[in-house]
Amino acid sequence: MAWFRRSRPARSAEPATVPTDRKAREATVAYLREFVATRVGVEAYVEPATHVTPSTVMLVATDGEWTRRRVPDARAAAAIARELGIPVYDVQRTGYPQRMRDWTSRTRAAQRRGGDQPAERPGS
Repeated sequence: MAWFRRSRPARSAEPATVPTDRKAREATVAYLREFVATRVGVEAYVEPATHVTPSTVMLVATDGEWTRRRVPDARAAAAIARELGIPVYDVQRTGYPQRMRDWTSRTRAAQRRGGDQPAERPGS
């Protein structure tokens, strides 16, 4: 029966480049290092894995600006925070900082008004 036949995608001449775990880690750490270097008072918050999302580390600056990146587990997040020289907290114990929520609210309000805030989501 043709219903159960799998159609194969056409093979391209060039193989697709998939980043290795090492390259992905290096890119993540480089991004987080740049975030820490360009903001004041950055702290790391480890978010546990859920059924929908993997473990993540969220960096929050003093002004509330934040970014989030996937990590293999909480130990890896703590290791990255140590490497960056910033404090690390478990979000299940401490909760999210109020300054992060305030920054997100201000950014959304400015976007609705057509302000000069960036159009992209801060955690992307």
